[in-house]
Amino acid sequence: MELKYFRLIKTIAEEGSIANSTERLFLTQSALSHQLRDLEERLGFKVFNRTRNKWKLTQEGTELYKLANKLFDTIDESFSTIKHIKDGKKGSIKLSAECQSFFHSIPSFIQKMGILYPEIDIDVSLGATHQTISQVLSDEIDIAIVTSKPASEELESIKVFEDEIFAVMHKENRFNSFDYLEASHFSNIHLLINSFPLDGVSVYEHFLKPNKINPKKITAIPFTEITLSMIQANMGIMCVPKWQLTSFKISDELVFKRISNNGLKRKHYLVVKKENRNKKYIHDFISNFEEEFLE
Repeated sequence: MELKYFRLIKTIAEEGSIANSTERLFLTQSALSHQLRDLEERLGFKVFNRTRNKWKLTQEGTELYKLANKLFDTIDESFSTIKHIKDGKKGSIKLSAECQSFFHSIPSFIQKMGILYPEIDIDVSLGATHQTISQVLSDEIDIAIVTSKPASEELESIKVFEDEIFAVMHKENRFNSFDYLEASHFSNIHLLINSFPLDGVSVYEHFLKPNKINPKKITAIPFTEITLSMIQANMGIMCVPKWQLTSFKISDELVFKRISNNGLKRKHYLVVKKENRNKKYIHDFISNFEEEFLE
């Protein structure tokens, strides 16, 4: 049964007659009468009982009218949902990470997103990386990349991958003789980091701080090339995951040393407000991020 017949039944029942339905259905009275006659012949029963001033639904017609209402309510609801989805595909995402080293892997992902989802505008925030969780809560940023799962009930955390941090040092560094570095070794180490504060440095936050150890000396250098040059001169060590250095030429004189007997492993989470999680453009970003980085 075609949808136009349900619309015909619904309109005549609500308008009271064919004559009153012409304007609403944009058809002549003759055309509507022909449609109704054709419908009743196909069904094998009358849909309306006609009187001079009023058209009244038969029992069969009443059931069809109820069905028509359900059909059109469902259609309206579905189109409303589709519009919501369509509108939700567009949006701006402010992204930040507590670990600045992660920004090395972000540009290529954003470039890919720009091709696949041109309606999503992604803005990367490089400032105040140690305040990412509070920034999400205050709506300053939409998504944060962190290595410690926040406890707030307002937030949802999605684990995207796990990596291991190594100590990078010159092969002549005296600590190269050890199978791995213990926390106590760092009390005699010149540690080269990307930036302060120390709470934003993974090796400190996840290894040294819990063991109440402070490095002998700490120097913040925002440029990895300079840090590698200093390590090449045996003037300190840096602690990073190997993937962070894939775009740099690493000298054969540099070595990667495990941190602790079991290795220093960390988990990475995407953190977003629960109330924003199901927005279409946020969902699309997270789904593609998981596909790109999930191990």
